[in-house]
Amino acid sequence: MQHVIIEGRGRVRLADAPDPVPPGPDGAVVAVDATAICGSDLHFYDGDLPSEGGVAVGHEFLGTVVEVGPAVRRFRVGDRVLTASVAGCGRCDGCATGDPVCCVEGPKVFGSGMLPGGQATAVAVPAADFQLLAVPEGLDDEAALLLTDNLCTGWAGAQRADVPPGGTVAVLGLGAVGLCAVRSALALGAGRVLAVDPVAGRRTRAVASGAVAVEGPTVEGILEATGGRGADAVIDAVALDASLDHALAAVRAGGTVSVVGVHDLAPYPLPLLLTLLRSVTLRTTTAPVHRTWAELVPLVQQGRLRTDGIFTHTFPLSEAAAAYEVVAARTAECVKVLLRP
Repeated sequence: MQHVIIEGRGRVRLADAPDPVPPGPDGAVVAVDATAICGSDLHFYDGDLPSEGGVAVGHEFLGTVVEVGPAVRRFRVGDRVLTASVAGCGRCDGCATGDPVCCVEGPKVFGSGMLPGGQATAVAVPAADFQLLAVPEGLDDEAALLLTDNLCTGWAGAQRADVPPGGTVAVLGLGAVGLCAVRSALALGAGRVLAVDPVAGRRTRAVASGAVAVEGPTVEGILEATGGRGADAVIDAVALDASLDHALAAVRAGGTVSVVGVHDLAPYPLPLLLTLLRSVTLRTTTAPVHRTWAELVPLVQQGRLRTDGIFTHTFPLSEAAAAYEVVAARTAECVKVLLRP
């Protein structure tokens, strides 16, 4: 097999590796048909997270089951499946909630050094009955890949933002997760979504999804758009110190800041007195991907939640280095890249 390795800032290569085998009797091997680069993969590429020695990256992938362990019951060889980005044991009380972050054995993320990377020709998947989902009928590869992480993350971020019916939500960062959060907030009843990103073309994409673009400085723009009150909720899909500062300053008193962006390893100086005096709720989440499927699959199948326009580029897996360069440029033209082994 082959898989994509990041070996330090800006260094990507396709490496050979032994063919995977099921990781235990409840595991499976999936031959990858399509995989994707996520914004969080860029933390390794940009050097925000350590990758010295090489990290096999990628946590968004779908493909065909080619081998199963003897304890797998729900899937068989030949099934076409997608895989949740975060894995749990599938047996404990935490996993029974559909949220592997609550797994008593501890959650594991594909392509983070904890589990094999999904930007590969094949991947060993633990706890297959829990971890896999048959590719839903009528969904193309782009929609199915979004159900491995980005759409689920945007949806969870919007749910945890406590958006009042008809309320105003600001979304900071309009990459794939941010655009999914825009669409999710509207689907969940937001009356208005304010879209914030320094790249004008990304704001234009959000407007096409039903948002209102905020021009100029973030906090000032949101306050102006809300009559000085602030947004009912702010979804931070970036999680830089600056975006967190903006989110806390632009949310109204009594509002909620929902963070789904991936911060770096440096501590964030939380202005706790400000949040206390203004009764601000701060939530952070890694999406409970498995739990969201029951809600999201029907919405996507019925066309009530759009998945088009998120993927903008396709590369062969062999050109992963070039694909990462395109994604890392963070232009309006490139939002998300699909890789084909």
